[in-house]
Amino acid sequence: MTSIGIVLGSTREGRRGDQVAAWVHEVGARRTDATFEVVDLRDHPLPHLGEPAAPEDAARHAEQRSRWSATIAGFDGFVLVTPEYNHSTSGVLKNALDHLQAEWHDKAVGIVSYGGVGGARAAEHLRLIAGELQMADVRQQVPLSLMTEFGADFATLTPGEYNQQALSTLLDQVVAWSTALAPLRGKASAAA
Repeated sequence: MTSIGIVLGSTREGRRGDQVAAWVHEVGARRTDATFEVVDLRDHPLPHLGEPAAPEDAARHAEQRSRWSATIAGFDGFVLVTPEYNHSTSGVLKNALDHLQAEWHDKAVGIVSYGGVGGARAAEHLRLIAGELQMADVRQQVPLSLMTEFGADFATLTPGEYNQQALSTLLDQVVAWSTALAPLRGKASAAA
């Protein structure tokens, strides 16, 4: 069965992304054509890419990267849940993407974003990154505005019906594209 990772791209205290990832997982879990799992970047602390590691940290960093690689390699496609920080995605999500290459190749990706303008600029930035990582980004996007989708307190996720429908379409596309790309992933595995 097709396996989709829901990558929670924020590690900040007070983040809203955990609610968003839980909502995506809840909707995905009702489906019978794929399995869905939340991958919280808090559970995968990675050093900043390019940062020189002290000798005493080298083994720990190698183990963290190896664990991250194995986690990502096990999925057929992804839904990236991203906040918008300064017109882009979070640094921690960009760093997590940059740590790997082949593990992302030939996999579908959908984007669920949140922020003042629904995280639209972060999503567009992620599309550029996905292309470079040889991922197939699906057309449907789910932009969640802090002003309309997070209640009067701007903190409690209450997605509107239109976003429920958009998420269903996004998941349809991610599962379909992940399934369609399976032969390419199989060729890459055989060549390795």
